Amino acid sequence: MTDPEVLIIGAGPAGLTAATYLGRFRRRTLVVDGGAPRACWIPLSHNMPGFPAGITGADILKRMREQAEEYGAVVEPGRVQRLTHESDGFVAEMDGRTIRARAVLLATGVVDHHPDLPGVEAAVQKALVRICPICDGYEATDKAVAIIGQSDKGAREAAFMRTYSDRVTLIHIGAHDALSRRDELERLGVELILAPLDAIDIENDRVTALSYAGQSRAFDLVYSALGTSPNAELAEGLEARLADDGRLEVDLHQATSVPGLYAAGDVVRGLNQIAVATAEAAVAATDIHNRLRQADGLTVAD
Repeated sequence: MTDPEVLIIGAGPAGLTAATYLGRFRRRTLVVDGGAPRACWIPLSHNMPGFPAGITGADILKRMREQAEEYGAVVEPGRVQRLTHESDGFVAEMDGRTIRARAVLLATGVVDHHPDLPGVEAAVQKALVRICPICDGYEATDKAVAIIGQSDKGAREAAFMRTYSDRVTLIHIGAHDALSRRDELERLGVELILAPLDAIDIENDRVTALSYAGQSRAFDLVYSALGTSPNAELAEGLEARLADDGRLEVDLHQATSVPGLYAAGDVVRGLNQIAVATAEAAVAATDIHNRLRQADGLTVAD
């Protein structure tokens, strides 16, 4: 295609939702798909609006991509290595190709920190090791649950999971002084284990052994509370303003501190949820469209 008006970097729920909106606004839109967004790890989502029986992450992405392409958005595999800002827009360097766009939306997400253990990826794919208690804590009701943490984030997730089960164990693998909420854990009845992990064993859809310091325990579900790293390098290169956790700060229209640069989804400071990402994308796409209309001397929609 010719150079797009809007370049979307990231083909997860946020990027594809924005592409649908921009396509319906009749904007030339290119989505750069870097592959394997977090949503593809979802075995079955039960809190996706409109799917009471649940839907897999792969199906969510497939439907969203088909919808975006239905309205003319182009989705291409690749990675943007460099993004620069010029007076009339942006220049992206993608796999040896130069792309110019009037506006850019970053939907680059975050990378989860999984325990460095053999078998973890298989466990995530089977939903035995999970990364989002807000998404699927309900499915842990009355089950034996372990939280793997290395800071107070693990303690917070363990406390949250007491909403669903009275059999919650926090396995703290970090420095002992990185955990300051022991009194709260004791009050809530959360078992605390201070030890590094050795292995995760899976058999018959159950974590049959989570080994630490020469001991083993079985759990129905394990949550990793080891945090994430935002994919914000392109924005950092433009000196966009970042929050303390490294994610992007945006205004009420999802605009970053760099004019014409927007962001939506997990790379933005806030709640890591598909419903939130799609809402942010709709807001961003509408503001991008209105901003371009204003630049062309045209009126905008309210």
